[in-house]
Amino acid sequence: MIALIQRVSRARVTIDNLVYSEIGPGILAFIGIEKLDTDTSTEKMLDKILAYRIFNDSEGKMNLSVKDVAGGLMLVSQFTLAADTNSGLRPGFSSAMNPASAKTIYSNLVETAKTKHELVQSGQFAADMQIELENDGPVTFILSG
Repeated sequence: MIALIQRVSRARVTIDNLVYSEIGPGILAFIGIEKLDTDTSTEKMLDKILAYRIFNDSEGKMNLSVKDVAGGLMLVSQFTLAADTNSGLRPGFSSAMNPASAKTIYSNLVETAKTKHELVQSGQFAADMQIELENDGPVTFILSG
């Protein structure tokens, strides 16, 4: 699993010109699901995202997690993160999980997140989404595992 996380002041998902979900300050996490991912590896990634210290403490150092600051968490599936970009000029997707299985993993991720964190929103799996965000910093990290 690959997660591209961004510290945001706000984020919004729009589908068919309608707001689907939004958060204020927190983390926008784009999630790429790979063939070997399981519910166990997914939960480990979620725990890492929730505990990752990317918010400033009173001294301006990144020492606080999204849980510490009671921020929002928005999870958006993005299968292009699982692309193989090592050769050529066109991405390959052989390492991405098939859509039916990935949808199950993603749904489980969102539901598990809601049991572990109070402010959780999500995108819609496989939808054509427009994502608006205001990156705070900018602060962006790629997590894998």
